[in-house]
Amino acid sequence: MPLHRRQSKAQEVFPLIPAPLISALRGTARNAPPARPARLALIAGTALLGATLTACSGGAAASGHDAGQEQDAGPSKAADTRISVNLRGAAAAAGKPVTVTLAAGKLRAVTVSADGGDALTGRLSTDGRTWTSDRVAAPGTTYRVEAKDTGGGSDTAGFTTAAADRVNKLTLAPGKNTTVGIAQPLSIVFDHPVKNRAAVEKALKASTSNSTEGSWGWLRDYSGRDRVDWRPKEYWKSGTRITLDADLNGVDSGPSGGWFVRDYATTFTVGSSQVVKVDLDRHRLALKRDGRTVMDVPMSAGTPGGDRASWRGTAVLMAKEGTINMRSETVGLGDLYDKMVDFSMRLTWSGMYAHAAPWNAAYFGVANHSSGCVGMSDADAASLYRQAHVGDPFEITGADAKGTVAEGNGYGAWNVSWADWRTRSALG
Repeated sequence: MPLHRRQSKAQEVFPLIPAPLISALRGTARNAPPARPARLALIAGTALLGATLTACSGGAAASGHDAGQEQDAGPSKAADTRISVNLRGAAAAAGKPVTVTLAAGKLRAVTVSADGGDALTGRLSTDGRTWTSDRVAAPGTTYRVEAKDTGGGSDTAGFTTAAADRVNKLTLAPGKNTTVGIAQPLSIVFDHPVKNRAAVEKALKASTSNSTEGSWGWLRDYSGRDRVDWRPKEYWKSGTRITLDADLNGVDSGPSGGWFVRDYATTFTVGSSQVVKVDLDRHRLALKRDGRTVMDVPMSAGTPGGDRASWRGTAVLMAKEGTINMRSETVGLGDLYDKMVDFSMRLTWSGMYAHAAPWNAAYFGVANHSSGCVGMSDADAASLYRQAHVGDPFEITGADAKGTVAEGNGYGAWNVSWADWRTRSALG
C-alpha cells in the first residue's frame, strides 16, 4: 500500500499553492513588522468638544504611496472646552473676583452659583476667553461654576472659600421704610474697626429719587466706633426717597475688623419740611413748616458758663423717647437730679434733649437755667412732640453755649462745611 504524506497546516489552508512558495511565504511573515493599529486622538481635560477617531486607509497611486501601503492622516484637532478657575479647593481665598478661563475657543455663557445665595454676575473679556465676576467670593461659601462655549461644549468646576475668622456687622439708621425729617443722614455704625475704608465705601450704593447731590463721610461715632454717613449737600427736599444697597458680603474690613458675610439694604422717605429754631439768647423755640412759623414758645436752655450749658449748631432729632428717667450721674453731673421726664426728644448722644420741664417754669422766656436741655411747659412740649419728626433739624444759635455739636455726637455732620465733608470720603 502506497504511503501518503501528511499535509502541512499551510497546505491545508492553501491546498493549491506549491510547497516551495509556502516556505517562502513563511519566511516573509517571520520578518514582517507588526501591523500598526488605528490611533485615538485623546486630549486630557475635564470636558471635550468632539474628540474624534483618526482614519487609516489603503492609498492609491495618486497619494504618493504604493498600492496596499498604510497611510496615516494624523489626529484631527478636537475643540478643547476645558476651563480653569482662579479659585479652587476646599479653602479658597475669599474676597477675590472669580475668574473663569477657557482653554481654547470663545465662551458663550458662565454661571457661578452659590449654595443658598444668588448667582454672581460677571463680564466676558473682549477676546471671549475669560469671564470675571462683578463681585468677590464670600467667605464660607461653596460655589459651582458652569461654562459653555460657542461651539456647544461645556465644562464644570467647583470650590469652597475659607470661613471668616472674624465677622464685622453694622447698624443702619434710619429704620427701613420710615419717614424722616429733612436733616436725617443715612448713617452706618460698624461693630469692629474699618481699615479698608475705600473697599467698604465702594460697596455702599446710595441712590435717591431725584438725583440729590450727596457724599459719604467717615467719622468716629460717640460710642468710639467707626461710622460712615451719607448726607446731602443741603437739607433733603420733601418727598425724596432714599435707597441704600450695601453689597458687603465678601468684603474684608481690614485688620481687627473681619469680614462682612451678608448684604444690607434699607429705604426711607423724607416727610414734610420742618426746622426747629432754638434761640439761646432770646430763650425762644419756634417750629417752622415749609418756611411758615407754626409754633413760637418760651423755653429755658442750659445754664451758661460750664458743663450745664447747651450745645449750639445744628442737632438732629434722633428719637422721640416719651417719658424717661433722667439721672444726672449718666451725663457727668453727679447727683444733681433724678427725674421722670415727659415728652423727651433726644438731640445728642451726650444727653441733650428737648422736653417738658414744669419745675423750671419761672425761667421760661427769661433765662437759661437747666442742666443742658431745652425745657418747655407740659403743653408746649406735648405740641412739639406731636408735630416733630425724627430727622428734623434743631438749629441752635446764641452765645450761651459750651461749643458746637460734634459730627459724631448724634447727627452733627451739618456743622461741617460741604467742602470739608466731601474730603472725608475714602474714594476722594
